[in-house]
Amino acid sequence: MPNRCARASFHLSEAAWRGSGQAGGVGVLSIAPELFDQQQVHELDGLLLDSLDLECSHYTPAPELLAADHDEAPVTETLVSHLLKSNCLVTGQPYWASVQISYSGAQLDQAGLLQYLVSFRNHNEFHEQCVEAHLHGHLDALPPHQAVRVRALYAPRRAGHQPAAHQPPAAAAASERAHRLCGIRRQEYSRRGVLLRAA
Repeated sequence: MPNRCARASFHLSEAAWRGSGQAGGVGVLSIAPELFDQQQVHELDGLLLDSLDLECSHYTPAPELLAADHDEAPVTETLVSHLLKSNCLVTGQPYWASVQISYSGAQLDQAGLLQYLVSFRNHNEFHEQCVEAHLHGHLDALPPHQAVRVRALYAPRRAGHQPAAHQPPAAAAASERAHRLCGIRRQEYSRRGVLLRAA
């Protein structure tokens, strides 16, 4: 088992960072099936942004909402939100996610960051692209950050789940809420050294 994990880690690391001009690693942890019920799901560490009192009016990705304070001393902090939602490019079904953003550098404007996360609400794209191309790409473009790590935990989509757009509003809201809360089993996607996994 350890040899297989080491081989998988080597191949995944090589594939994940190929052509990037950077070096990094992907960790692999193998858990035996009889130990699955011992795995715990816990809240993401960090400052929760969701209680900020603000108005959101953008519902397609709006990177212009992102800003950083370059006049203050650099910070190292971790921010969390449970309000990331986009839609499957093929089926239109909702992808709900919790996001953890850890960074060092000029302090991000928290209200703008939360509005930016909410701006994905009507966006149709696979969740990997939302995290990699949009979230990570736009945050990396805010200098001068020494390090940015984006981690997204996605709730699973159930087979045969009816897209919210085809349900009455009350049913759609209840369905999405239940879908968001149903997940002991979650999919995890993160750049910078964390393996995409189904837990």
